[in-house]
Amino acid sequence: MLLSLVIPVYNEEEVLPLLLPSLAPVLDQLGCDYEIILINDGSRDRSWAMLCEAAKKDSRLKLLNFSRNFGHQPAISAGIDFAAGDAVVVMDADMQDPPELLIKMVELYRQGYDVVSAQRTVRHGDTWLKRKTAAWFYKIMQRMVDPRLVPEVGDFRLFSRRAVRGLRGFREQHRFMRGLVAWLGLREAIVPFERHARAAGETKYPAHKMLLFAWTAISSFSALPLRLSFALGMGLMSFSFVYFLYALYRLLFTQETVVGWTSLVALQCLFSGATMFLLGLVGDYIARLYEESKGRPLYVIDDSRNFPPDLPQPERALYLDSRPNQ
Repeated sequence: MLLSLVIPVYNEEEVLPLLLPSLAPVLDQLGCDYEIILINDGSRDRSWAMLCEAAKKDSRLKLLNFSRNFGHQPAISAGIDFAAGDAVVVMDADMQDPPELLIKMVELYRQGYDVVSAQRTVRHGDTWLKRKTAAWFYKIMQRMVDPRLVPEVGDFRLFSRRAVRGLRGFREQHRFMRGLVAWLGLREAIVPFERHARAAGETKYPAHKMLLFAWTAISSFSALPLRLSFALGMGLMSFSFVYFLYALYRLLFTQETVVGWTSLVALQCLFSGATMFLLGLVGDYIARLYEESKGRPLYVIDDSRNFPPDLPQPERALYLDSRPNQ
């Protein structure tokens, strides 16, 4: 059995000296062959140089270097595209995903599960706000988008070769890997664990990136926002019709002079804001369709280490490194 570890790296020079030594004892304990694929997602620190030094000492470390920062989800996709293992594990580089859990995950894989997902029971190091917003996100996704999405399960997962072939078939630009796994519907096992704080460095997912990630997840897997915008538009139209009847009644059946300036301004602001909001919502979906229609690569690899020089190029990906690997 060959086990592939896929680990995206973005500005993790403080963590790498801790991460790589922590993996070897656990992988040796598994008693199987392994490869570790580390994807440098356009890091601006010394991460790539440190990875290259480590790869010179161990051929089982295989490196992919993006030409720029493409994001966490494309980095995961690249690792899955180039993984040769019978089973593939995706984990983060910050050591919040404990390597010791690999033993239980591989055991469940050998029992016949196609997907083994690590579920966070405790989130050490996260703020109260982040824990709450994460809980709300999963509730919204489960009830309104896809009920198969498992709460508190991130990207720390093991995939069988069947699952890897399935995931390689998804080539959309805006990716939400957790939703893709749920959509496949393969046999899945859950392994609970306590998620510890980062070993070093700072989080690469601040609040604004988390909001953008949540919006990508919702818009990529559901037309719910468009349907809600339709409901909101109908509600506003109903309100305006009722207000029109009220104004007509005041004009025909009362002796009051209705100046109407305040109400007109308030209604104008309300409907103008609602119109712009709905146009923006529809525009975002159209922009996503436009980006998908261009068919641009999901990522661009301009350098690699310890991969065969004749490595095949995945669909919708650019592999520019044509020199022999060192």
